[in-house]
Amino acid sequence: MDTLDRKIIRELQNNGKATSKELEKRLKVSDGTIRFRMKRMVKQKLVRITALVNPFSFTDGILGFVGMELEKRTHQKTMEKISNINGVLTVCNVTGRFDLLAEFFFESRQELKKFLIEDLSKIAGINRTETYIILDAINKWIELPELNK
Repeated sequence: MDTLDRKIIRELQNNGKATSKELEKRLKVSDGTIRFRMKRMVKQKLVRITALVNPFSFTDGILGFVGMELEKRTHQKTMEKISNINGVLTVCNVTGRFDLLAEFFFESRQELKKFLIEDLSKIAGINRTETYIILDAINKWIELPELNK
């Protein structure tokens, strides 16, 4: 990723609806160069173009993290299983007192309860969990989870 790639990304972060023609004028490079670089960055999974929502705009929405201590070093397999659960946004292998940290968003307490009591208990090797609910945040945007993964 070079300086021009970073400038294109910065412009799109400021205005995700900017066209390649608008970026051409701002960055003083051709429209074709902008489109080529965007296509390359998407293909290489350096960027992803998506719509994000403010999780706090949902009246009953619950955003949080669950830390998990594992019995064995099965991080990758366990991460994949957890990432397939509806409502899970991200699963991370972390340092500290937990082995994994998962970020979640649920639209109701019932969905959160199902996740914590039913879904996670089906995954072998999770020794202990600790859940953190986010009460408020600044500049927090998420992808809206699918209704049924």
